[in-house]
Amino acid sequence: MKLASLMTRWRQAGLALALSVMVIAGRAFADEIPVPIDLQAELLSKVVAYDRSLAARAGDRVHVLLVAKPGDPASMPAVLQMRQALSRIDTFGSLAHVEMVVEYSTPSALAELCRAQRAAIVYFGPGFSDDIPGIRAALDSTQTLTVTAMPGDVPRGIILGFDLVSGRPKLLYQLTQARRQRVDLKADVLKLMRIFE
Repeated sequence: MKLASLMTRWRQAGLALALSVMVIAGRAFADEIPVPIDLQAELLSKVVAYDRSLAARAGDRVHVLLVAKPGDPASMPAVLQMRQALSRIDTFGSLAHVEMVVEYSTPSALAELCRAQRAAIVYFGPGFSDDIPGIRAALDSTQTLTVTAMPGDVPRGIILGFDLVSGRPKLLYQLTQARRQRVDLKADVLKLMRIFE
């Protein structure tokens, strides 16, 4: 009887600890990413409709790589939430899309995966700020729209990002890198963005 009571207490303590960790991680996740993932997915679907080079890069279907940073507690949850949000969006422009979740290893491995999968869009969860220079250099020769959950990654070389300005979502765009990766947005949508060169 005492053993059963002790086991029940351990289970309750374990459950309480797990819930505490989830609440803390959820708060950190919410604090770290300024624009909700569902809204990011919606904005992304609207932006790619203005991408004149999307059909040439994608073919008959838009392949999206969702990249998580191993060891970053917010990265995989953000990527999985983006996959779920994108699953509710039927098409990008007139094209169907398919997503693949991957864990990051090296810039060259990511570039090779982009080529092998013919990835038209690569979305990065949090945790990549130190990796951006290498990723930017490796993806120069690819034809991909890179997108980030973190606004600070755009000035460093990720093409598209999202931020909150005065409580409203703002699109961020790295024009120089977009040209290198053959992403060509129409002027109509560029007027709505904060441009970095």
